[in-house]
Amino acid sequence: MPQPEPSGLQPDRSPARAPSEPSLGIADGRRTMPWLRRTVFDHLGGLAEPAAREWAADEREWLSRLGMDVLANHPGPEALPGLVAELAEQWQRRDWCGPDETAKQLARFGSAAAQAAPVLRRLWLRTPHSYERADYLAALAAIDPSELEDMYTESLWDCEKRSRLLGIASAPLQPQTWERITVLRDDPMEFPSVRAAAGARLASMAGPCVPSAKTVSGGGASA
Repeated sequence: MPQPEPSGLQPDRSPARAPSEPSLGIADGRRTMPWLRRTVFDHLGGLAEPAAREWAADEREWLSRLGMDVLANHPGPEALPGLVAELAEQWQRRDWCGPDETAKQLARFGSAAAQAAPVLRRLWLRTPHSYERADYLAALAAIDPSELEDMYTESLWDCEKRSRLLGIASAPLQPQTWERITVLRDDPMEFPSVRAAAGARLASMAGPCVPSAKTVSGGGASA
């Protein structure tokens, strides 16, 4: 006899919960469709929370795990002290795998998570994983955006695209950063999204003080 559809997965267009497809498991209901987790986390995010509370209680292991993971990734206010303590413990243990996920969760609390800011700054400076720096900087921007100018400026030279994008968006426009953003705009080897973001930042500040491709020495190919 066919398994009943998971509770909370029927199409629902109310604003309180995410629109969803009528069937997210394989035909026998024993496993999830291969694209489900990515769709839920990358495209629905917090909109999946109402349904996730029902999924977490489901007897099917794959659906219960998905529900619990969604809820863990979108904690309520009661989770804040534990997350702050968890980040501090991760730093003390020099546990380099995992603090970036904790940082993403803390970022959702904004300034209420200000106690975590010093640890986030240390992690940004010391992590051996370049791909995590963008998460720490983004979390700081959400929690305590003061005195991030040097971090944004340094991010313009970061090897990670996400960090460069953060630097392009928020680095203070000084001669050094103007030149670097112009280089990023004109570099034919750069990611298209980075070149576009650099061009948009320079265009937004267009004026006699903003160098063009021709006036910046070593600025790469012209746009």
